[in-house]
Amino acid sequence: MSKIIISSDSTCDLSAELKEKYGIKIIPLGITLGTQVYRDGVDITPDDIYAHHEKTGELPKTTASNVGECIDYFTELKKDGDAIIHFTISSAMSSTYNNTCMAAEEFDDVYVIDAQNLSTGSGLLVLAAAEMAQSGMAAADIVAKLEELKPCVDASFVIDSLEYLHKGGRCSALAMLGANLLKLKPCIEVKNGSMGVGKKYRGAYGRVLSEYVEERLQNVDDIDTSRVFVTHAGCDEDIVNAVVEQVKSKGIFDEILLTRAGCTVSSHCGANTLGVLFIRKSPIA
Repeated sequence: MSKIIISSDSTCDLSAELKEKYGIKIIPLGITLGTQVYRDGVDITPDDIYAHHEKTGELPKTTASNVGECIDYFTELKKDGDAIIHFTISSAMSSTYNNTCMAAEEFDDVYVIDAQNLSTGSGLLVLAAAEMAQSGMAAADIVAKLEELKPCVDASFVIDSLEYLHKGGRCSALAMLGANLLKLKPCIEVKNGSMGVGKKYRGAYGRVLSEYVEERLQNVDDIDTSRVFVTHAGCDEDIVNAVVEQVKSKGIFDEILLTRAGCTVSSHCGANTLGVLFIRKSPIA
């Protein structure tokens, strides 16, 4: 049986334990902070970004791996495997997918998947691919199944403050002012590979998250109950634990995975961002 390596860029936000358990390989995106370029999750953390922002008011810039870096990366992976299935952040959000596809043309049996998502929305697909590979499925069959799963990923986050989105050019000053005055907490949803604003909650962040969880986990019959991610970008521990306990109390999921968002999500949304992410049985409209 051929060996299939499952790989992703660092935006999938899987924990070290999950990457080790499933043998998932990671290529880090670049994070430019000030004049220094770092590797996401290797020599920079989200807390480094927050500290820099607090000190200077500056946000980092994220950069895709270039074609040469991807070629070098795949060359190393090919030494240990026959086929590679590699995931990238949504092509609508980054040039990573295009660069990776150009690199993959230099190899046989390297499949590049546009996750059409980010963070553990992508991570859900990565783990599904790893489990299919472990079951003995052929690479081409896994890729075909992933195309069916992609539109079923329910990925969303609630943001406590619009400051990072505003400074990153993704939110107007007027919208930020209005949200602050009304204490609005927007839900950011990923649909068709792009981020958009869903419901705008109002009130204290902890109470908002409780309402958010209740609403996201409705229509249980349409939810794949094998696993769910609770992913946050540096929220208060008590708030995170309350969300995890609320999800547990539903008795829906076989596996509840708690993860911390990496540098890419954190640099766009800031601390106090939390999402509950899972796969539905049918495509999301």
